[in-house]
Amino acid sequence: MSAPSSAIQSTLVENRVFPPSEETMQGARISGMPAYEALCAEAAQDFEGYWARLARENLIWDKPFTRTLDESNAPFYRWFDDGELNASANCLDRHIGTPTENKTAIIFEADDGSVTKVTYKELLERVSQFANGLKAHGIVKGDRVLIYMPMTIEGVIAMQACARIGATHSVVFGGFSAKAVHERILDVGAVAVITANYQMRGGKELPLKAIIDDALSGGDCVNVRNVFVFERSKSPCAMVAGRDKTFTEMMAGQSSECAPEIVGAEHPLFILYTSGSTGKPKGVQHSTAGYLMWAKQTMEWSFDIRDTDVFWCTADIGWITGHTYVAYGPLAAGATQIIFEGIPTYPNAGRFWQMIERHKCSVFYTAPTAIRSLIKAAEADAAVHPDRSDLTSLRILGSVGEPINPEAWMWYYKNIGGERCPVVDTFWQTENGGHVITPLPGATPLVPGSCTLPLPGIIAQVVDETGAEMPNGDGGILVIKRPWPSMIRTIWGDPERFKKSYFPEELGGTVYLAGDGAVRSADRGYFRITGRIDDVLNVSGHRMGTMEIESALVAKTDLVAEAAVVGRPDDVTGEAICAFVVLKRSRPTGEEAKQIAKELRDWVAKEIGPIAKPKEIRFGDNLPKTRSGKIMRRLLRSIAKGEKITQDISTLENPAILDQLSESN
Repeated sequence: MSAPSSAIQSTLVENRVFPPSEETMQGARISGMPAYEALCAEAAQDFEGYWARLARENLIWDKPFTRTLDESNAPFYRWFDDGELNASANCLDRHIGTPTENKTAIIFEADDGSVTKVTYKELLERVSQFANGLKAHGIVKGDRVLIYMPMTIEGVIAMQACARIGATHSVVFGGFSAKAVHERILDVGAVAVITANYQMRGGKELPLKAIIDDALSGGDCVNVRNVFVFERSKSPCAMVAGRDKTFTEMMAGQSSECAPEIVGAEHPLFILYTSGSTGKPKGVQHSTAGYLMWAKQTMEWSFDIRDTDVFWCTADIGWITGHTYVAYGPLAAGATQIIFEGIPTYPNAGRFWQMIERHKCSVFYTAPTAIRSLIKAAEADAAVHPDRSDLTSLRILGSVGEPINPEAWMWYYKNIGGERCPVVDTFWQTENGGHVITPLPGATPLVPGSCTLPLPGIIAQVVDETGAEMPNGDGGILVIKRPWPSMIRTIWGDPERFKKSYFPEELGGTVYLAGDGAVRSADRGYFRITGRIDDVLNVSGHRMGTMEIESALVAKTDLVAEAAVVGRPDDVTGEAICAFVVLKRSRPTGEEAKQIAKELRDWVAKEIGPIAKPKEIRFGDNLPKTRSGKIMRRLLRSIAKGEKITQDISTLENPAILDQLSESN
């Protein structure tokens, strides 16, 4: 649990402050800091009453709850647990009979630029028809369904349909390998898979169904009785008789009306896998009521969403951001949202800005990785600079996935927001369900690079390794002292790992450990995230365990003897993967080293997925180890960053290896 020194020490001082404009404050749901402070005071004075009020205001209950928080089995907290509802009904049915039913729910722009729109009423009909198709194939409340889909309307329909019948979905990002999909199918116990024949990205057809076939080929996924295939492309794919059906086949003759299955508030809405510091990914389990309440509430608070807004979150549904701020939050809030299938650089790097102009997007939410890559593109080619597009429809910008460095924040603020749109720098995690520390556009003075203050009811602190609170200005470990409704409920099938990972005994067993280092500014008490304190890498907002990547490298048994993986700062991806590899033969150099490095990168892509490919691979005769055989990763981190080794190396068995690994292969 100890934080590396880089996460503890903080030297960055940011003096630029941008108060909310009068225009932004006018009509904001939370307008001015006194309004924010009043909500914080309400939560402090009556913690359970505060959350109960939000749950009643944001959700439609089929059976109202009478218990707000059950802490009797902490840290397995339960919220609103005697209440009953349905998530899909709270996203769709609630709008029927209101003007929103004929409002555009989704503007879908395909990779090739074609646009499809669907209203709330039409979306409900399609979700209901798909849900009936699932039921007709024997899928019932409590079953788990794995979803491996492209960014399409159909991806959202699949998720909503599962929620409608009480099935628990587990979405896997479409860039993961067959092996990664296979592991998740087994761990979650999926009875069905929903996929597409292909996905379209950057003008290319990329197979999805073929990867599912590979994942299911081992013969041990015996619970999977059905594979439903969305025909995204006209190109054919192999179909297994008796198991595989196209969407058209599975929905044939199904009614467009489907009564929602009423479930308990704590019913698992979804299980989403995220990397841990050990090899096995963690199945993060989220509840129905607490999660959905916070998804809707944060749409209204963080983005100040209004009826006239066009909201665009660029995240894929395979990640938590795509769950909360694509598949659930915008629909529960009755917003019009954009869903984009492609990539920001196709057919050119002005695609995002052109789409904002085309669809009159007013709230834009993307990742620092995308911002940094588009800064480079704009600097290299004036034709794709955002000033070539009309961005005056924008009123709020958001950042998600990793800390945004101050200069990228300033570029975003100036070039995309025209110095009039607040930048909502949101901190949260898969395990949090929704935003926990973030500015509020109509209330919070903004400081570049800072996620500012916790949302009302989120009791966040920076502490040392004993749990003692650190003074402002001194860095430490980020924790949340009290539970909140949208938090992780457990790790699927592994409650002990849940407790050890998030509620360590060293902190008392009931305090949530975020796994990030943080520091609060001396003047305002604003939070700034300083990096992971464990061995989890954050590459382009995607979290990956170093152990997973190391395991994949060592699985190349004909070549690799040993491997250690660390992260280093990267201008584009935030963090880059650097692998130190010992081969089962002599250390290669020159062209041979480049050839073997490429082979290993391709191998990791096959084992885990392209996002896990090391950016740099260095070969050595050995790795730096203590006399007890422990790899000294802190030294490898310094080498990867190009830093001079200043740490104590008295316990190092083979100090000469540091010079060798410091050489660029």
